[in-house]
Amino acid sequence: MRVGVATLIIIGAVAALVALGVTDHILPASDPRTLAVRPWVAARAMGITAYLLFGLQVVAGLVLSHPRNTSEWRKTKQVFPWHEMLTVFTWAFLALHIVLLALDEYAGVGVAGALVPGLSVYRPIPVALGSVALYALIFTAATAKWTRLLPAGWWLKVHRVAIVTFLLAWTHAVLAGTDGAALTPMYLATGLPILAGTAHRWWTARVRPQRAVSAPTSSLTPYGRPAPVAVPAKES
Repeated sequence: MRVGVATLIIIGAVAALVALGVTDHILPASDPRTLAVRPWVAARAMGITAYLLFGLQVVAGLVLSHPRNTSEWRKTKQVFPWHEMLTVFTWAFLALHIVLLALDEYAGVGVAGALVPGLSVYRPIPVALGSVALYALIFTAATAKWTRLLPAGWWLKVHRVAIVTFLLAWTHAVLAGTDGAALTPMYLATGLPILAGTAHRWWTARVRPQRAVSAPTSSLTPYGRPAPVAVPAKES
């Protein structure tokens, strides 16, 4: 994954906005309750943003891995950089979401509750689903980064855990937030199309075998990009 200077600047700017958001610059503390809930409000905003970015990341992944992409659409060159960029920003907003919740006493989550499923005082089961989603996301990201450590043909199978991760994140978002009911239309408008896209990809792969690639499976990196081939040394 390539992260340029511009990307780091943008992420830094977002972090600065979050820092301003939990101070008097954006939401003045007119009363003790406002002062107490500011980090919580910022954490919710970061969490919702991370969820939306993750949804777009999954959509990009579905396009890249769809059987028709290799035979008809051929959108890998255009979509893959967006997939990478969405990964970076998803992690940035997710990290801010977790840190704010872990350090905020009003949230009732704490460091242990954010990292260990079931230890949160506030809504332990929904928060636990978020923790499990976090580790599933780490798993999919790590296996995507170090693809060649996996046996041949395993990468795509392992990476499909991403859709399970999205379902966990979706359930966490709906159940963990106090505004889950109010945001239900948004969650339905984002979750149902992704499930439909996943079903369409699965059905297409079953009824229409993918076109055979010229390179062997063991020499392919993510999304069908050929891996570098070692040149044998000349005999002396």
